Amino acid sequence: MNTIPVVNVLFAFVPVILVLVIMFRWSLNVSDGFVALARMLIQLTLIGYALTWIFSIDSSALVLGILSGMLLIASSIALKPLGKDKIKGDYTRALIAITFGGGVTLIFITYFVLNIDPWYKANTLIPLAGMIFASAMNTVSVAAERFAMEIKQGMESVNARNHAFKAGLIPIFNSLLAVGLVSLPGMMTGQILSGVSPLIAVRYQIVVMCMITGAAGMATALYLFLVTHKNVRKVS
Repeated sequence: MNTIPVVNVLFAFVPVILVLVIMFRWSLNVSDGFVALARMLIQLTLIGYALTWIFSIDSSALVLGILSGMLLIASSIALKPLGKDKIKGDYTRALIAITFGGGVTLIFITYFVLNIDPWYKANTLIPLAGMIFASAMNTVSVAAERFAMEIKQGMESVNARNHAFKAGLIPIFNSLLAVGLVSLPGMMTGQILSGVSPLIAVRYQIVVMCMITGAAGMATALYLFLVTHKNVRKVS
């Protein structure tokens, strides 16, 4: 597939500008849209240059450092919906949960499924880790917010845990139900557009869907186990 010219990339902003115009006409805060769009453009441009440099360096220490930074940031973002409802130790619990759920999945996929050699191959490990950690982060975020809400309304800890776990997995299960029928995920679409056989792209997408589901489920279950245990001890 040919490289997209810069001018063509600029045309991709047209639909987004139409959305901003609608926001303006409806007296909504357009500045939020501009800030989000500007951040997206700057962040992706910078990460493009950064990844080009990272992929050219054969360093396990650098890769581990990047993965650690991703985990620290993901754990912080996961708890943003809690706001003032955060309790002591929540960040540590989120970090443990995402590191375990995401880390175990990443190791399993790279070692047993993809057979990456060397194991710290940056142009494979970092994109995979990004998908896995982001999935775990989003699911933990939804579950943490739901758990806090249920506890605030007086629900018993175990029931709150179960409701929160179910709520956290809704987006994941919806994506599993919709894939191939409603949506063609980004990785699969990108491979097809680049000329890869759809049958090969499907294999990779199956691996991706399994790994993000497993990571999200394990991370969320561990977070809820830890926070439920904390609440039980607090009540007793």
